[in-house]
Amino acid sequence: MDRSAAVDRVERLVDRIESETMPVPVREVWVYGEVSLGLDPIERLDVYLTKDVLLGGDSDRSDEFEATHGVKGVGRTVRGEWATEFPEYIRVNDNGYAAPEKCLAAHLTERDEPIHLEVCNASFEDNVTQRLQGAISSNDYEQILDPRGVCLWVDGRRSEEAFEKLRSGELVLPTLPEALSMLGMDDGEAREAAETLRAYRERQEGMTVRGDVV
Repeated sequence: MDRSAAVDRVERLVDRIESETMPVPVREVWVYGEVSLGLDPIERLDVYLTKDVLLGGDSDRSDEFEATHGVKGVGRTVRGEWATEFPEYIRVNDNGYAAPEKCLAAHLTERDEPIHLEVCNASFEDNVTQRLQGAISSNDYEQILDPRGVCLWVDGRRSEEAFEKLRSGELVLPTLPEALSMLGMDDGEAREAAETLRAYRERQEGMTVRGDVV
């Protein structure tokens, strides 16, 4: 998609988060990667959501949805009021429990859109560090989170300035190897990691989602 369409798409996503009940509380919305770099067009739109983990639980609602929909965890892993209002967006993990990241993706995106959604309870910057450390220790560079991110929305406050800079391509950000080197990777490792991430992204099609807990 061209970059103006990509930024418009993120704005519509933020509009929905602001105006509609979400399966879990959303605290932050970031974009990262290609859309942050001023590229036009972009191959995929990468969006990062910081969510809260639900505390407590609604056992009655959970039992009700398990009986009527065959879904466990409603009222515990996702809001019961959301599931009642938007049952068409309920998605489950392999164990049959409502999966917050999949529910958010179903609510906020379309299956054939070139959008990748990262969902985590930690902030973008904290998760970048955690994922990088994990990738280095396991030598699994596909789990690295591109650190070149832009925060667009936090706790109900939208950054119009950030949206305008995205639209105009004003942001000046380093290449991915340079960004990874700044975070502590040696130069050769950073180049290898960047190439691994590029190849991984090229294999992705349509909407994809990843959930993470830190």
